Amino acid sequence: MDVRSYDFVVVGAGSAGCAVAARLSENPEHTVLLLEAGPSDDRLEIRIPAAFSRLFRSPVDWSYDTEPQPQLNNRSIYWPRGKVLGGTSSINAMMWIRGFPEDYDRWGDVAGASWSWNALLPYFLKVERVEGGSGDETGTAGAITIEAQRSPRSSTAAFLAAAREIGLDEVAANGPVHDGVSRTMVSQHRGARFSAADGYLKPARRRGNLTVQTESHATRVLFDGTRAVGVEYVRNGVTTSVRADREVILSGGSINTPQLLMLSGIGDRDELDAHGIPVVVHSPEVGKNLKDHLVAGLIIDAHDDTLFAAERVGELAKYLVSKKGMLTSNVAEAYGYVKSDPGLDLPDLELIFAPVAFIDQGLTTHSAHGLTIGAILSQPRSSGTVSLSSANPFDKPRIDPRYLTDPDGRDRAALLHGLGVCEDLIASEAIGRVSRRRFIRPGNADGMPRAERDALAIDEYAHTLYHPVGTARMGTDAASVVDEHLRVRGVEGLRVADASVMPTIIHGHTNAAAIVIGERAADLIGQAARA
Repeated sequence: MDVRSYDFVVVGAGSAGCAVAARLSENPEHTVLLLEAGPSDDRLEIRIPAAFSRLFRSPVDWSYDTEPQPQLNNRSIYWPRGKVLGGTSSINAMMWIRGFPEDYDRWGDVAGASWSWNALLPYFLKVERVEGGSGDETGTAGAITIEAQRSPRSSTAAFLAAAREIGLDEVAANGPVHDGVSRTMVSQHRGARFSAADGYLKPARRRGNLTVQTESHATRVLFDGTRAVGVEYVRNGVTTSVRADREVILSGGSINTPQLLMLSGIGDRDELDAHGIPVVVHSPEVGKNLKDHLVAGLIIDAHDDTLFAAERVGELAKYLVSKKGMLTSNVAEAYGYVKSDPGLDLPDLELIFAPVAFIDQGLTTHSAHGLTIGAILSQPRSSGTVSLSSANPFDKPRIDPRYLTDPDGRDRAALLHGLGVCEDLIASEAIGRVSRRRFIRPGNADGMPRAERDALAIDEYAHTLYHPVGTARMGTDAASVVDEHLRVRGVEGLRVADASVMPTIIHGHTNAAAIVIGERAADLIGQAARA
């Protein structure tokens, strides 16, 4: 049987993959195939912002679980990742938080000046279409629509008032001032989720040179010697190969990309040998350097005006008719940054607020009004791994983030400080006007000493904030998995474009940065094609 051939094969239709495929297809001389393991993004819950946790553990979720975490009472932590057009941008909480310019300058230090803030700002402007944006520091005509919340809860205003009460400033989202709290800007359009698939694929699919193929699970990259020449994938139980005449681009994310690299023979020689995988390139850092944001929250009761009633028939009708009301909420309606030590140059903690009892990552419904106030370790020192569980591409990889394992214990100390700030917020007069301050999580925590309650919040309830990065890190050093042009070291014709290439974790949430990586990758690939 003849093998179909394209100029470019992109694996993974997530935040970066959508951008890469769409931009490459702008050149009518290029033929592009985009392979996505999951289905189309036509589920109603994807459109409805407040329904995102309904997508967890569903057919559009890879539904990963980590190895037991010794520092979290040996709990295995559930990691949702989007398995659908749009990837995790189709199941996330839509928080549009770029991170700090200093984050990208750190990238520039290790991967070259083209990854610094000044170099990447034009890409952010190209990505963003921000409601009320200035055009100088925020994009106004980009691919992704970013809006203010349409119907925020009054308890979110109470949280912001509480923050001001304890001495925190209210600052502009994604503005020049880092320290302080903000209302969340969201990747929505008129009250509906606006994913990378909405911004990039839907316009691009009108082009005859772009093929988007769902339900196609990539199993390995094909090589001729050390040159990537195609991809093997399984669709409807049938194994198929496709040829890439120019390049293969992996955009599967920080879990799937290192897994596919290792299944294809790129990784640590000893690990590949243990699974009987022929070695193409000995690249020991594949799957290493895993970083993630860990969040620990305190959940208290509330009098009213939370998202507790969001699923009532009237709210659904309001949403369907006018795209307003509770169902437009992204749940995490406010956030902010604080320092665990005043001597730090930059904040190392993020605060997050949800006007609902967000229990078990939204998988457990509480029977009454509640508020969630959490602290996020935004600059973790601990580092983990993604490794193979077997050579079977349909077996889930082993994910071990090794949360709070830094040898000097600074991660745990910082997170405890953040929970102390959450306690101060709960004790404020502003929160006292909307809550009796009775604890839902940790349970039976009323009257418990703060330190004991906060330790319990970490040990029993801390979980991912969904931002894994770094498992195929880029750099100018020979040990990095990809170089500054996102080319996989040791082979030709293969690049990575997704959050796995981030050499360090940013303060912000990773969706915006991942899309920027996709835009940058498309430029790099286009430049090489013209050379």
